[in-house]
Amino acid sequence: MRREIPIAICFLVGISFILEYFIPHQKVLSIFETIRQWAIIVIAFAYVLGIANLLRINYHVIQRKGRDWPYKIILVASLFFMITVGIIFDILGIRLGGIGEGTIFGWVYFHAQYPLQATMFSLLAFFIASAAFRAFRIRTFQASLLAVTAILVMIGRVPVGESLWAGFPDFTEWIMNVPQLAGKRAIMIGAALGAISTALKVLTGLERTYLGGE
Repeated sequence: MRREIPIAICFLVGISFILEYFIPHQKVLSIFETIRQWAIIVIAFAYVLGIANLLRINYHVIQRKGRDWPYKIILVASLFFMITVGIIFDILGIRLGGIGEGTIFGWVYFHAQYPLQATMFSLLAFFIASAAFRAFRIRTFQASLLAVTAILVMIGRVPVGESLWAGFPDFTEWIMNVPQLAGKRAIMIGAALGAISTALKVLTGLERTYLGGE
């Protein structure tokens, strides 16, 4: 029963969300809305468990002064600070409490968290470009075509390209909107078909890795 009950719940919930798009009856939609509210409650409890797990793991690292333990202290302190100014201050009615604009939470997010995220993504893009440049080898016609297209797109996106040829930016946009978009849509269709097949395997009980085994 430890396996059968979770599989049955997964099947019923998954089928309910699928049927929502095919049975537009008001009473049926109200049932689906109730199930959706249950899912939100479960997600809220998952957030609480995630925070508890984060505190547990980082507490042990800080206690034994493991690797990067000062950063763990900053992480935990930032967590409690954002919870305090975003939730506790709002409950207590303290000025600038809450998560909207003009609050302490909003100021820290837009002036600290947001720039840090932008910095991380920019560094990630740089390392990806560097790794691609070092690992890329032109050995086939497809690889040559990819390299030439990449060079044309990069040149067309900088002012040098427009100075070389006035139609370079428009040509770059054509590459991005026609052949690139066609290939992207083909990949998206393939990914969607893969997601559908995986979902069917989960609903029918053939895929059980989410149960913690098998």
